[in-house]
Amino acid sequence: MSYDKKMVNRINRIQGQLNGVIKMMEEEKDCKDVITQLSASKSSIQRLMGVIISENLIECVKSADDDNELSQKQINEAVNLLVKSK
Repeated sequence: MSYDKKMVNRINRIQGQLNGVIKMMEEEKDCKDVITQLSASKSSIQRLMGVIISENLIECVKSADDDNELSQKQINEAVNLLVKSK
């Protein structure tokens, strides 16, 4: 699977969020603010996981050939990843 620039940019934004959380913790900011930022980071990661899994699923379906058993196995793996990411 290929990962496009948008996906990498999302990771960079998440890194920025997490660096901000570290700074907040070092400055002993209110726990509600820290948790809010951690929650935003978590949501961003979950959205990115969903994008990656859906792209993978699309590739599996597009590459489906006459081997329905293999195609079904690949689709099941993608769905299992989606479930695991929740």
